[in-house]
Amino acid sequence: MNISKDTAVTLRLKVTDVQGQVIESGKEPVAYLHGGYGNLLDKLEQALEGQSAGFKIDLKLAPADAFGERDETLIQSIAKSDFPPGVKVGGQLEGQGEDGSRQVFTVVKIKGQQVILDGNHPLAGRTLQISAQVLDVRAASAEEIAHGHVHGAHGHQH
Repeated sequence: MNISKDTAVTLRLKVTDVQGQVIESGKEPVAYLHGGYGNLLDKLEQALEGQSAGFKIDLKLAPADAFGERDETLIQSIAKSDFPPGVKVGGQLEGQGEDGSRQVFTVVKIKGQQVILDGNHPLAGRTLQISAQVLDVRAASAEEIAHGHVHGAHGHQH
């Protein structure tokens, strides 16, 4: 079966940045629902379209094609007193962006009584090297399509 809209695809993915830092080791397979459901980077999904089990690809993705360029306006400083006790560097908080959309902020620094938050994706601004191998392709179930993701082995568990 070839990869097309509404197929469940199992991949082995290895992701590094251009300096060779491993982001995803590829030891465990991952499954995603193909066809624009936002489960995989667009450029990678486009490269996999029409392929079948056994296909291998190496892609180099610029930040704009991966997790975007860094946006320094997404860094905020907020009083530590506005946070619950125990706020730590590396912690993540959910808030709203200026347009009202869901935004995840990472605590990147605590400086005295100020907490510095970064609303950029942790991989924003980084060029990524992706190696992928298609392990399996099957028709997605009606439930998977309705939920927008793959269930079961290597997919989402409810």
